[in-house]
Amino acid sequence: MPGPVFLEGETVTLRPIEDGDLEFIQRERSDAGVWRTLGWPFPSNSKQLQEFYEETISDEETIHLLITVTEEPVGMVSFHEVSNDSWRGELGYWIATEHHSNGYATDAVGTLVEYGFRDLGFHRIEAKVFDGNEASRTVLENLGFTHEGVHREATFADGGFRDVHWYGILADEWDVDAE
Repeated sequence: MPGPVFLEGETVTLRPIEDGDLEFIQRERSDAGVWRTLGWPFPSNSKQLQEFYEETISDEETIHLLITVTEEPVGMVSFHEVSNDSWRGELGYWIATEHHSNGYATDAVGTLVEYGFRDLGFHRIEAKVFDGNEASRTVLENLGFTHEGVHREATFADGGFRDVHWYGILADEWDVDAE
């Protein structure tokens, strides 16, 4: 049984992740079309995913939501690295490969950004994108994020060192009334 809707976008709904969603998350995180874009070098077994659920997804200092379309899970969107003292959060998101190119990421990210500025009072929201993930860069740029720089060869993933692109948007750059 799906959990209650937390936020509604134009085409997606965002809801809390429940224990029953872990099979979907494990399956999709093991898909090369997902893990390669996020820099996860290892698949997760069910015990590791349960630990991730208990220690990270259930953490009170982060927000992890399942992206659904007509109650079908299609991905995840998160605020991790939430900093109340500096009023900022870092976005993370992914969409299952079979649901790419439907605008779900843009809708989900935009909905969570709106929540971050309007309801959480964030001053700044940031995101990092691994080199080669042009779709994710397009999502952020379409939502008004600024490309702030590149950390050269900052992470090792998928057999080599990769650049990490940093994006950010400030509250006064986001039009709360337009959303």
